[in-house]
Amino acid sequence: MNETRIVDLRTQMGWTQERLADESGVTVRTVQRLEAGNDGSLDTLSRVAQAFGVPVRDLFVTVDEDDYGCSVTALDERTTRQQERRGRVEEGFRALYYGVGVLFTIAVVVAVASDVVPNVAIFSIPAYWVAGWLLSMFLFLVVLSPRLDRAHPLSRAATDEVTSR
Repeated sequence: MNETRIVDLRTQMGWTQERLADESGVTVRTVQRLEAGNDGSLDTLSRVAQAFGVPVRDLFVTVDEDDYGCSVTALDERTTRQQERRGRVEEGFRALYYGVGVLFTIAVVVAVASDVVPNVAIFSIPAYWVAGWLLSMFLFLVVLSPRLDRAHPLSRAATDEVTSR
């Protein structure tokens, strides 16, 4: 949770939450969440700051020098927690892909060995692994990763960590 000045800036401008949402191009619910201290994306914060005509840093309460250590430690702890949660979801997604693949492979091998299906069905195993990998990457990049970015804004995707090195 961040301590923001959004409520103060909004009331100074004489705006309602609805007006701020209209001016910044975000939803009223997003404004409510930001005012409650929930994390927002850089894009969202930039839009709100632009609506107020201030830099993004002015949306947040200034921390006294005495509180720097506590603030940094608290941010580090939140970042670690969010990264762990994101990692668990990503690992669960990978485990689902591998688990289904192993079960499918076993089922095809057993079906071919017991002459339930023709031997050519064995080619469906590599087809699953290739097509399943492509589909899972698509779902991860287009569906899951953006949702995790919104839910855990302080975390980074495992693919981001590899590319940033």
